[in-house]
Amino acid sequence: MDKQGQDMFLNFILQRVQEGNEEEARFILEGNFRKQDEGTFSTDDIEQFIPKLISILKPDKIEEIQAIVTQFSGEFRQINPMIN
Repeated sequence: MDKQGQDMFLNFILQRVQEGNEEEARFILEGNFRKQDEGTFSTDDIEQFIPKLISILKPDKIEEIQAIVTQFSGEFRQINPMIN
């Protein structure tokens, strides 16, 4: 994901987290973006950040975000076939 895509995704998520959890969401996502940029992002990272992110989302936004993250993780595996 390029920088513009990262910024769009970050803003999208920040609009859907519970009030007061914006900085935690930013920290989680920026850490993942950094790993993507470094080429060290893995499916383990996806599996770790999903529960963290879900715990700070607005309850009515969880399904929406899960669908997007599932789609992203599938695309990530296609781009990086060596990753399980």
